[in-house]
Amino acid sequence: MSGRIEGAETRTGGRVLPWLLALVPAAMLAALLLRSVWDVDIFWQLKLGEIILERGGPVWREPFAALHLGEPLPSVGWLAQASMAFVRAHGGWGALRVYDALCWLGGFWAVAAACRWRGASRSAVALALVLAFAAALPTASIRPQSYAALCFGLLLALQRLNLRTATTIALGAPLLVLWQNLHPSVSVGVLALGLHTAAGILAWARDRRRPLPVASAVLTLVAMAAMFATPDGFSVLAISATNAEMSLAIGASEWRPLWIEGNWLNAVPVVMTALAALLLLLRKGRRFDPGELLVALALFVLTVTAYRFVLFWAVAMVPVIARAASRIGDSENAESGDTRRLTIAAVVAVGVAMPFLVPTHFAANIPLGAVAYLKKQGVRGTVYADFPFGGAVIDAGWPHWRVAYDGRYYRYAREEWQYNGGIENGYVPLVDVIAKWHPAAFVIQEEHNAPLAGELARSRRWQRVYRGPDGVVVYVPRQ
Repeated sequence: MSGRIEGAETRTGGRVLPWLLALVPAAMLAALLLRSVWDVDIFWQLKLGEIILERGGPVWREPFAALHLGEPLPSVGWLAQASMAFVRAHGGWGALRVYDALCWLGGFWAVAAACRWRGASRSAVALALVLAFAAALPTASIRPQSYAALCFGLLLALQRLNLRTATTIALGAPLLVLWQNLHPSVSVGVLALGLHTAAGILAWARDRRRPLPVASAVLTLVAMAAMFATPDGFSVLAISATNAEMSLAIGASEWRPLWIEGNWLNAVPVVMTALAALLLLLRKGRRFDPGELLVALALFVLTVTAYRFVLFWAVAMVPVIARAASRIGDSENAESGDTRRLTIAAVVAVGVAMPFLVPTHFAANIPLGAVAYLKKQGVRGTVYADFPFGGAVIDAGWPHWRVAYDGRYYRYAREEWQYNGGIENGYVPLVDVIAKWHPAAFVIQEEHNAPLAGELARSRRWQRVYRGPDGVVVYVPRQ
């Protein structure tokens, strides 16, 4: 009797499990849409996108920074800025959240679908998605980097599908150019394709019956050329170098290694995913592809030394885990049309319902209340704001408002960032700030910018008109 009961339970579990696994993509989307908007730079990105749409092309001259107006402006991520601005203009923040989430998740889903198509088991692919998603989730917010995840996932999917050489090149070449214009990170594609090519050549050298990796070799060269296939041309190298230098100088945590205190929490899911993958790979009879594993290892090293690479590493882990978790001769390869339809229906339902069930909420580090109050004052001119607040100021008030600083690290020279540090540490007095920018208003956080806030509070020329619960204060000239 007990044997029959256990057998019935096993059959019931076997019937239920495929339906539960089919809901994994929808669960990923729901989890992503529950998160607040925390990236402070999306605001100036969207405003640049609006200008691009209005003018019909990249913005060539600086429109925002008070001391740099009219100077040449890099077109980093111009296509992402324009497309995201278009979505917000026609669907609001709710539509933009869904659009961004689909792009971000699209990279994971694309390579997962390719793995499934090539024979990975349903449960192995679901496990790979869950582990990779958990590792990268802390980085998720509305930002052009979501396009990078999508393009990288599509590139890895092309590699995994093992299509005909001509087809792979025909699909991969425009993808690489599009990627660089959406987000300037196609150099990651160069790395991945180069490692795949190296692994393929070594395999061919050991066994001449194996094909040469012609497609990945050609696409490696295309990816190298694509790095310069943007309006910035060869200057993208200097722009990227400056951005990295200033990010490290300021201490941006995503540019720092995992072992610094600011990244300890971020390191937890990374380590857990890496350990889970390692256990799967070490189990007897587990499989791996040398090219996929090399890419994952290289990106893991980059992630450990600079956390900003974690999204690429997580996407690269999907095929590694899916292959390692699939048993040879697995019997669950057949895909039911009903489960596919459930996956699609659930994703659509979540994407449609979530913006209404969970309205857009912004992280406390974005001073939307202070900026909205300042806008009601009818102020025009330069708004001196803590640099993380510059994007919100730009989005709400341009062209009537300019900024002293914002989150574009490449926009301001090292000396300017040092000057900003001098202000925040009390070495540069209020009188010098006024002489340099002639500000029409201040939007600062009292604790972060305590010396300047203290001088403003004591000044007879400035009056505080707003103080938020997060300590953000607004000062305007005293009437």
